[in-house]
Amino acid sequence: MENEIEQLSMPFLADSDNGCSQRPKIKRFLRLREVLHRTGLGRSTVYRWMDEGRFPKSVRLGGRSVAWIEHEIDEWLMSRSK
Repeated sequence: MENEIEQLSMPFLADSDNGCSQRPKIKRFLRLREVLHRTGLGRSTVYRWMDEGRFPKSVRLGGRSVAWIEHEIDEWLMSRSK
């Protein structure tokens, strides 16, 4: 769908690393178009690097729909800038 929403906010919480009562992270999903825009990568590079373990894996939303978890993409971008 051309007019499909590029970012999906989901009202569930990311897993807590230490179990402390800290402010939880909300998971947001990014669709491929937004991932390409944020990273500057091409579609084939994203999928090739996923296969090679060099890029965050996508999650299946259902049917043929996939998305990436926003904070994983943000962390990947931060690691590239170091």
